[in-house]
Formats: sequence, C-alpha cells, structure tokens
Amino acid sequence: MGALLSHVRTLAPGIGTALLIAAAASFVADTYGGPVMLLALLIGIALNFLSEGEKVEAGIRFTSKSVLKLGVALLGLRIAASDVVALGASTVVVLVVAMAITILAGMALVRLQGHTRIFGILIGGATAICGASAALAISSVLPDGPAKQQQTIFTVVAVTTLSTIAMVIYPVFADLAGFDDRTTGIFLGATIHDVAQVVGSGYAVSELAGDTATIVKLFRVAMLLPVVFLISVLLREKGAAAASARLPLPLFALAFVAMVALNSLGIVPEALREPLVALSRWCLVAAVAAIGLTTSIKDILEIGGTAIYAAVGTTIVLLVTVMGLLFVIGG
Repeated sequence: MGALLSHVRTLAPGIGTALLIAAAASFVADTYGGPVMLLALLIGIALNFLSEGEKVEAGIRFTSKSVLKLGVALLGLRIAASDVVALGASTVVVLVVAMAITILAGMALVRLQGHTRIFGILIGGATAICGASAALAISSVLPDGPAKQQQTIFTVVAVTTLSTIAMVIYPVFADLAGFDDRTTGIFLGATIHDVAQVVGSGYAVSELAGDTATIVKLFRVAMLLPVVFLISVLLREKGAAAASARLPLPLFALAFVAMVALNSLGIVPEALREPLVALSRWCLVAAVAAIGLTTSIKDILEIGGTAIYAAVGTTIVLLVTVMGLLFVIGG
C-alpha cells in the first residue's frame, strides 16, 4: 500500500499539470468556441518549459501514454460493431494498400540517401502503422547493428514531430479536398502516425470524424502484429531473429475492441456508459495536453540530416496515396 501511495505521489504533479491545461482548454472551447483538442495541444506546447521539472516529468509521461490508452479504450463505448462494418471493404483495401506502398517507399528513399534497407523498413513501418510504438516494435525484430539504436531514436522523434504537425494541418487538407466528416475521419485515421494525434485531429473536426478516425487508426494499430511477424520472418537469420522477436498487440487496442463489443450488445447501462464516455474525453484532452508539454519547438527545428527526407518522404507518400485512393473509391 505504501509503495502504491508513493507511486501516486510521484505521478500526481505531472497528471495535475496536464489536467489543468485540459481544464483551461475546455473552458476556452466552451466559452469562445474552437476545438478543445487543438487548444490543449497549443497550450501544452506554449508551456513546454514546465515539462523540464523533475517533479512533473513522470506524471506527464504517464498521462501521454497510459492515460491516453485508457481514453482510447473507453472510446469503444461510443462505437458499435455496425460502425466498423459500415467502413466497408473499400476502406480496408485503402488502408492495406497505403501501408504497403509506404513501407516500400521508406526502403527506396533511404537507399537513395545511402542508408540501409533496414532503416527504410523501420521508418516506413513506423509511418505506415502507428508511429513511435510501431518503431519500437519493429526495432525489436531487426538485426542488431551499430546504428540501430540511433536510427530507432531518430525515427521515434521524427514520426512524433511529423504526427503533431499533421494533427494541425491535415484537417485543412480534408476541407480543401471537399471530404465529408466520415471521409475526413477515414483520411485522418489512415494518414496520421500516432493514436493521440489521430484522436485529437478527428474530434477537432466533429464527433463523427473522431469516431471514424479512431476506428480506422485502431485497424492500423492491429496491423502491427502481422507486419512485425512478417518482418521477423523475412529478416530471419538462422532462426535467431524470430526466436527473440516480440510480437506485441497493444492491450488498449484489445480493450477498445472489448468496449465496442459490450456497447454493441447493449450490456453497459446508459447510466454508466455516459460517465465513462465523459471520462474518456477528459483522458484524451489531458493526454493531448501532455503531448504538447513534451513537444519542444527547438527539438523540432533541430531534427535534420539526410534521414529527415526519408521521414518526410514516407509521410507524403502515405498522404498522397490515401487521398488518391479516397478520391478513386469516392468517385
């Protein structure tokens, strides 16, 4: 019990800071209008210096990861199985084709810049699937090498930075393309790298766009398992890589599916479902605020080298591929 209380005391300052920003963003959104997720992100970035304190660091990190996952899992209570089916086979085809093209583009782009094919798989896979978490998962099955750790760290920083930028500007692209809210949700869920930014961007547009983006993004997250397995098989060296490979399927993705199932079956009473949905919203706003707190403008500007072209290139390939395929199936 004492260890638990000590852990809570360690996390409380950082969680409290993120919740305070979430409350401020909610107040501004409710009073003056505007997307609460985007406001929380911008306020967090403006207060980035707060994350440098030792007292808040652990709690902010916990909020941006664990609280986010809780929020996404509980979002399942807003979605029924019929919503997933409503995405249709064409949407699944768009996602699978776009992911494959993006991974191949990553391999091609890094080779043009003198990097190894392995780095291309890492950066292409992280872009195609789910950002930083995919980068770490894919890295775990790649052959060890002198540059592996450096490339993994670079990929995590690059895709997180690009995902944060995409969260702000991709809804504008969707609006210029004339997408309705459902198609916007598919577009955002299929192109933005990290879960938090997908959720923040989608719900900044509308509830329908947010729900659709979350479903699409969780499909991409679920694809992490077969993609990592396939990579481990293709790169197997006398069975050593496959033996040591970890094949992670994020628990929050499974929890999300479980919540969708419960909601589809009507098991959760409305008196309980509504507070849990409200809790989900607060978790997500606080998580986006925490991500803003850990996003340094200086770090964004300092990302450089030839490798950044591969990160940007694969992001553009994914963006153009998804948008093009959406125009095709929409037309």
